Amino acid sequence: MYRYALRGRGDLAEWRNAARGFLGAGIAPDIIDWRTMDDADGLFGVADNELPEPLPHHVPASVPPAFIQLAESVICHSDPTRFALLYRILFRLVHDRHLLQMASDADVVAAQRMAKSVGRDYHKMTAFVRFKELPLPADVAGHRRFIAWFEPDHFIVKRVAPFFQRRFNDMDWLIATPKGSASWDGESLRTTDDPAEKPDLRDETDDLWRIYYASIFNPARLKVKMMTKEMPKKYWKNLPEAELIPSLIANAEASVLDMAKREASQPLPFHHRLQEAAAMVPEPVMPVAGTLAALKEQARSCTRCDIYCRATQTVFGDGPTDAKLMFVGEQPGDQEDLAGKPFVGPAGKLFNDTLAEVGIDRQSLYITNAVKHFKYEPRGKRRIHQKPNMGEVRQCRWWLTQELELIKPKLVVAMGATALFSLTEMRQRLEDVRGEPIAMEDGRVLFVTVHPSYLLRIPDEGRKAEELIRFREDMSRVKRLAA
Repeated sequence: MYRYALRGRGDLAEWRNAARGFLGAGIAPDIIDWRTMDDADGLFGVADNELPEPLPHHVPASVPPAFIQLAESVICHSDPTRFALLYRILFRLVHDRHLLQMASDADVVAAQRMAKSVGRDYHKMTAFVRFKELPLPADVAGHRRFIAWFEPDHFIVKRVAPFFQRRFNDMDWLIATPKGSASWDGESLRTTDDPAEKPDLRDETDDLWRIYYASIFNPARLKVKMMTKEMPKKYWKNLPEAELIPSLIANAEASVLDMAKREASQPLPFHHRLQEAAAMVPEPVMPVAGTLAALKEQARSCTRCDIYCRATQTVFGDGPTDAKLMFVGEQPGDQEDLAGKPFVGPAGKLFNDTLAEVGIDRQSLYITNAVKHFKYEPRGKRRIHQKPNMGEVRQCRWWLTQELELIKPKLVVAMGATALFSLTEMRQRLEDVRGEPIAMEDGRVLFVTVHPSYLLRIPDEGRKAEELIRFREDMSRVKRLAA
């Protein structure tokens, strides 16, 4: 049996060095007796905490990052079995790297429970620390100095200290606890795991805390069980406002009755001003039915397919209602989804530049998309374009058909295969129909070209330059056909 004693005050490196030694020697978890130095029995028979010799040709084991993250929390727990638990998980991870993904495993469950307890303790400390100001000597100038006392369940002082440094960076402070202390002097953050003694301090802010708490206490919404869950009684002795809690609870019912008696019989003065201001706001003018404006307003609440669930808004067509030339793309992109207008992103800039080069005025065009919502896949903070499927295109065709009937363009330009399918149900290769006029119903002409975003995705610069020239030539043909 190996007996190994640790200070056990939340230092992962201390346990990790010992665990590596035992693991390198192939020592099984059940023959290691992990102790803390506070436990006198744990030192009995220990020879300077010597580690066994590593096995010949030993290769250091690697563990998933999730274990290190878990161990950093568990090691702060006050349960003396945490060392053995972590080593048992580490020993098993060498043979099964997917162990932590087994949610029903007893060791994993126990470790997760300890980590959650440490997390709750961290949260309670950030919420219930109350600083008290220390008086400065008359001949000393400097930052104001503060001290606080807190009694955590676990060894979390070093873990939580950076939070207080960020939060109270402009003052000198010391947080003392039975499990260590942290201090900040405006330049250096220092922590120690030595236990501290509770200071006997009071200041005028104690009364401010009581006034504040009494003012926000709502007896009509009192739920004692929920309150004590969020503010456990063990913290009350160090909270100045907690002195009021018993009397506030005891008088809650009488306070509610008193509030009802004092309820205002007339609206507050500002209520009349709000009503007068609301009466002065003109009623919104609804667009005339059967117009493009009415269709656009109707499309704002479109739910014909599921893409709308994640999109920011409907991106409807844009341009004059009597445009003779209509361009149809695939769907709005990320920037279009945010702006609510078509072709304003990178592809839109390329499109605008090409139109300007060939002498087409964008303001004279009606520009829309086959699909009116942005379909994407989230990757980190980015939203990556996803091609709409045929079912989604068919569902959205209703809007495009209405736009065609109201605008009545003479020439329609389909940019990309999705636009071509939406307008014609054709599934031909784009190259087979590109650049040639195609007769449509009602005397319209269809012209097919690529979508500008296709040009942006070409990796080879030489080929991209060639395709840009072809796209410019297509736009020149569009100009001649429109004339």
